[in-house]
Amino acid sequence: MKRTKDPRTLIDIYNLLHARFGSMQWWPGDTRLEIIIGAILTQNTSWSNVEKAVANLKKDEVLNIKKLSRISEKRLARLIRPAGYFNIKSRRIKNFLAFLNTRYDGSIEAMFRTKIDKLRERLLDINGVGPETADSILLYAGKKPVFVVDAYTKRIFSRHGYVDEDADYAAIQAIFLRGLPRDVGLYNNYHALIVELGKRLCRPMRPLCNECPIRRRKNG
Repeated sequence: MKRTKDPRTLIDIYNLLHARFGSMQWWPGDTRLEIIIGAILTQNTSWSNVEKAVANLKKDEVLNIKKLSRISEKRLARLIRPAGYFNIKSRRIKNFLAFLNTRYDGSIEAMFRTKIDKLRERLLDINGVGPETADSILLYAGKKPVFVVDAYTKRIFSRHGYVDEDADYAAIQAIFLRGLPRDVGLYNNYHALIVELGKRLCRPMRPLCNECPIRRRKNG
């Protein structure tokens, strides 16, 4: 079904979401490494499950680069079991650590000194790291001005006519990069607000449209 283009700007939408939900203070994590691990663990699961997996890593005192690099993939899988797909995610974490150790001598700081486009390209070369995970690492752990797109973004903004229902990740991301100031804090909170709206109101089935803060009313 063809949707009518919403005339409001992306900043207008942001302001409406911010007025409703406020500042989200996302992404939670005590260190850059914790944020990176969380970005991998959150694939295909809820954040509450990620929190349990991260808590296990902290309890076992292995949430640092050297210890995570040394422990076996099998032990790591046991620790992150609450996040689901634990064998796959254990391998993906190990793939990232191998990349970090080989190319940057285990230094996250050195990794983030790489130019954004080059680092994004390198992250995408890691088996198990797709665009959303790579961009989450860049934005939230690296404080780089990269807009993160997810399923909530596509659902919400296709319903409001900003993107086509069959648009791919790059096409959707380009719309946000063109329509917003290049600002890390804005990108950070905007993505978190989109997630909040998607979880609470803009559901795949039976969305709560009457409660939506960006629903266009008949009188304006």
